[in-house]
Amino acid sequence: MNFALSRRGFLASTAALSAAPIAARAGAAAPAVAAPVPVNPLVKQRADAQVFLHDDGYYYMTGSVPEYDRLVLRRSKTLAGLATAEEAVLWRHEASGPRSGFIWAPELHQIDGKWYMYFAAGPSGGGDDVFRIRTYAVVCDGADPMTGKWSVLGEFQAPWDSFNLDSTSFVHKGVRYFAWAQKEPGINTNSNLYIAKLESPLNLAGKATRLTVPTLDWEVRGYKVAEAPAVLHRNGRLFMTYSASATDARYCLGMLTADENADLLDPKSWTKSPQPVFKTCTETSVYGPGHNSFTVDEKGRDILVYHGRDYEAIQGDPLFNPDRHTRVQRLYFQADGTPDFGVPVGNGAMPERFVSAADPKALLAHQGTELIAGNPALAQTQFRQSPGRAGAKSVMLSPILLPDHYLVAAKDGTVSLMKDDRSADFALRSQFVRFEDAAQGTVRFATIAVAGKHLAAIDGRIGLARSKDPRTQWYAD
Repeated sequence: MNFALSRRGFLASTAALSAAPIAARAGAAAPAVAAPVPVNPLVKQRADAQVFLHDDGYYYMTGSVPEYDRLVLRRSKTLAGLATAEEAVLWRHEASGPRSGFIWAPELHQIDGKWYMYFAAGPSGGGDDVFRIRTYAVVCDGADPMTGKWSVLGEFQAPWDSFNLDSTSFVHKGVRYFAWAQKEPGINTNSNLYIAKLESPLNLAGKATRLTVPTLDWEVRGYKVAEAPAVLHRNGRLFMTYSASATDARYCLGMLTADENADLLDPKSWTKSPQPVFKTCTETSVYGPGHNSFTVDEKGRDILVYHGRDYEAIQGDPLFNPDRHTRVQRLYFQADGTPDFGVPVGNGAMPERFVSAADPKALLAHQGTELIAGNPALAQTQFRQSPGRAGAKSVMLSPILLPDHYLVAAKDGTVSLMKDDRSADFALRSQFVRFEDAAQGTVRFATIAVAGKHLAAIDGRIGLARSKDPRTQWYAD
């Protein structure tokens, strides 16, 4: 299909292209062996990505394909393995009828022992009718969603016969809920967020609750959008992220928060973030991050899954730009228990944080181009390890906000950030060897430039010290 018509231009019944991801299964079993480090983008040209770790020990992933013509699924025993995992086609859009056009935002759920995949679809044929988007589900006839036969179950019975998409389902305190985005008649927006109890995969158990309407300036850039809800239950609260604004570089994440004991069907139980919690970052070259899901890594640590482009300028309608890539990164938490999303971490191996074993308030960090041992904003404490140039064991460390700078050591014991000038001096001083201390759960970084010296947190700065100095021990997080 190659429609010149912009779906955003189709009056107010057009809502953003995305999907609502499933909540992470934090209690799922994880592999005992060390897992490979995911590299971003994890999967190219897969938007609206949903990734979760299932009870069978597999990571499952689905997402929108650029052709918008099929439902796909892949799985892997590791998060990083999704990058090369074989992808199965579960179902293709039909030759005619209401599911013959765009296929958007799939999401996989196991409900009462059966596999279902929700997705948004519209008819083909061009014109305004292609944006008559509704939510449907297909169902698998077997226990294995990769090999079972999938068939259409039917259409989600929404409160209104209007544009709706990005459906997700989650269970809280034994009750299954359904959340989705929809254009409500009489409200001048592209889509709002709704929640209700779910009676069966396609039917609500009661009246729908409108959770939020996009009104803030960052929610209405280009289009008035609140879509793609994703739910995370942590620290006594439920966090529902959602995507807002046009699907270009203005696309971003907002968040609603409710107490875990509150009535989730009461809109007063939810508080909206006044600012986006995740947005475009020019320093890391990720544009329009959004349509997220949550999962956990092999160690049980929370992972944010989302899509984003590598560039800002888009020719034509963003809908037809294929380069929204699936990305993953660690999700951290503030002292008050709320998520700290930081910034999109950019391309390359997933970064880490390094906390001094001698002082938990001293992290490897930077202020601009100056290295410090402190605890500034999350993004200033995230460093990417890449292969070095002094043999197989050598590594280089670079801050995500300054991807062209690397840690370099000097003979006088100082450590600084320097651009790679391709000189022999840089090639020597930027090389480190990472040592793992399994007994203590710590790491050390020995500099190749100065024999016997290691990175250390020293009185608020980063310097070098002998290996027996406890300040050279770091917890990798």
